[in-house]
Amino acid sequence: NELDDLIIRRTDGAPTYNFCVVVDDWDMGISHVVRGEDHINNTPRQINILQALGAPIPEYAHVSMILGDDGKKLSKRTNAVGVMEFRDDGYLPEALLNYLVRLGWSHGDQEVFSKEEMIELFSLDAIGQSASAFNTDKLIWLNQHYIKTMPATEVAEHAKWHFEQQNIDLSQGPALEKVIEIQADRVKTLKELAEISAYFYQEYESFDAKAAKKHLRPVAKDALVLVQSKLAALTEWSTESIHNAINETAEELEVGMGKVGMPLRVAATGSGNSPSLDLTLNLLKPTQIEQRITKALEYIANRENS
Repeated sequence: NELDDLIIRRTDGAPTYNFCVVVDDWDMGISHVVRGEDHINNTPRQINILQALGAPIPEYAHVSMILGDDGKKLSKRTNAVGVMEFRDDGYLPEALLNYLVRLGWSHGDQEVFSKEEMIELFSLDAIGQSASAFNTDKLIWLNQHYIKTMPATEVAEHAKWHFEQQNIDLSQGPALEKVIEIQADRVKTLKELAEISAYFYQEYESFDAKAAKKHLRPVAKDALVLVQSKLAALTEWSTESIHNAINETAEELEVGMGKVGMPLRVAATGSGNSPSLDLTLNLLKPTQIEQRITKALEYIANRENS
């Protein structure tokens, strides 16, 4: 009296969705069906088919839809994103899983959940009744949190792939976990981590134009020459000895630390951004630093002559 006599087979012999999914659920022994509220109208039809077949009836639950960043309903046709695309964009599996479980479900004000907590705390009763919006900024925040808080060795296992994709040979530099330890606070994705860490493993092709223009000027030549000699004379290569060499250079030239540190940073990394200079240089080889400072001095000389 309430429902239409639905078609379960087309004229060409192909079965329709509502019939297929019932047979599939029965064949696979599905006990619980959890899906979007857009299937509410299908559920009673499928229950009737199951009853007609003498099959057991699963427990059904319907959850609110997920909206995209644009506020529109996600669909296979217009907003389809394969899960591996999140890997390609540099998201950790732990961050994505954490984000998805919080999409439409909550447990107080808690935002970060371990897998064990998700299993223990999750319940259908706590799922919200209004539509949830996919918020990329929130996913980025979670990803950044996991990069910073997960053990560097675990992050490194996922990050290796991104370095390989950018043709960066990790055998030519420091242990990746050491780089992650000093870069974690500065990146949002693993893809970004690989992009800004290339100078640890390979020579940069050219200086960042803006940074070189600002910091590799003739006035920086004396500072680079002196700090180069002090670094080359170190008998122990450590963050402390590197820090002292930079400090001594500034004191001898009677200039601020920035007058030494910034030209040295550009020389060592090719850009004006890096972690603390002593930490950064400590992960590079002394010969690399000497060669890169020489490269910076040549750049300054060419700038003077042009």
